[in-house]
Amino acid sequence: MGDLGTDGKRKLGEMVETPFFTFSKPYLDFIDKGKIFSLIYIVMAVINLLIPFGILFNVVGSGVLRYGGARFAVTFIFSWIVIAFACWIGFQLWWDRRKKVAILASSEFIATPVFSEILQTIGEWLGTLVGIIGAGVGLIASIVLGRDASYLFGAIGLGFLNLGIATVIIGPVIGFFIIMIFRFFAEQLKLFASLVNNTKEIAKNLKNNANGA
Repeated sequence: MGDLGTDGKRKLGEMVETPFFTFSKPYLDFIDKGKIFSLIYIVMAVINLLIPFGILFNVVGSGVLRYGGARFAVTFIFSWIVIAFACWIGFQLWWDRRKKVAILASSEFIATPVFSEILQTIGEWLGTLVGIIGAGVGLIASIVLGRDASYLFGAIGLGFLNLGIATVIIGPVIGFFIIMIFRFFAEQLKLFASLVNNTKEIAKNLKNNANGA
């Protein structure tokens, strides 16, 4: 009976190691090692490269350039350059931060510190876009188009920044507060994760000291 039990366990162990039971292992390792978080940063970096072209296709497809005349078209071209520059900064931000999140994903507690880093990066990204586009496009559109600048902001999907020449100042201010607010909440999560790690380290040291005594 003992031999049969041992043989059965051996066969069961061999069975669970077959491809039918282990084909999902690469995916499970992908999640367990935190690589999925780096993928988020890569996807967001690529999205930043696609945003300017998405805006370009949307504006051209809407036909607003035909009705706006040459002045509107020239303004949009210069504004698009500003948008492309802002998105290029956004691309660099996400691409660079993927290295930091890879380091965080190697620790025992992954989700909280990584989520706080993603939250902070989102705030820095949004704040940067709003600040650069608000100042750059606001200045160009207000000088060239005047009151008609609202049509341009509406065409590129940033109608909330249609504040006239004041957008040059208000855009960066809004961007600054976006960065600060997101960073504040991100730091609260980092503080919580740090307290957990420190508490665990203290408990480990106390246990080691007690065993040594």
